[in-house]
Amino acid sequence: MAQAAVPHSQPVPLRIPVRELLPWALFAGVLALALVYFVGAEQGALSLFPGNAVHEFVHDGRHLLGFPCH
Repeated sequence: MAQAAVPHSQPVPLRIPVRELLPWALFAGVLALALVYFVGAEQGALSLFPGNAVHEFVHDGRHLLGFPCH
């Protein structure tokens, strides 16, 4: 017996509305800005936390990204 041909359908691309994507993009942007702040500027007069703990924690990343620190 011959099998009946099954039509193959094309996959439909998933559409994500901008209203659902915008809060996540905003969250990622704020998180990225906080990360750049802590790696690049968390020392001296702009320091949010007293002491050198944050500076020493991100020290190698700071040099890797080209931020001067000494």
